[in-house]
Amino acid sequence: MYIQNDVHRPSSRGARPHAVVGIRQLARNASAIIRDVSKTGKPTVVTDRGKPVGVIYPFDEEDLEDYILANAPEYVARREQADRDIAEGKTFRCGRACASRSGTR
Repeated sequence: MYIQNDVHRPSSRGARPHAVVGIRQLARNASAIIRDVSKTGKPTVVTDRGKPVGVIYPFDEEDLEDYILANAPEYVARREQADRDIAEGKTFRCGRACASRSGTR
């Protein structure tokens, strides 16, 4: 098991502390760090010169599919458009849409 270096301190906002690893340490020990994240199920914050730049987050195949769908540009654009349509009242009941598809009104 790889033991992450030093910084396990709570934030000023009261958030749970996470493991923190510097980018150079990540470059030298990537396999061990990834194994540790996978084994513990806890994310690890990656820093560059002390500033957070990323997170290594554990997930399985099901989580990967959810992540891809949630971050696919075309899906994100459609979701944002749907949110705008809802805010502007450009929506209608599902029954109306279903009736128009089946040819009945």
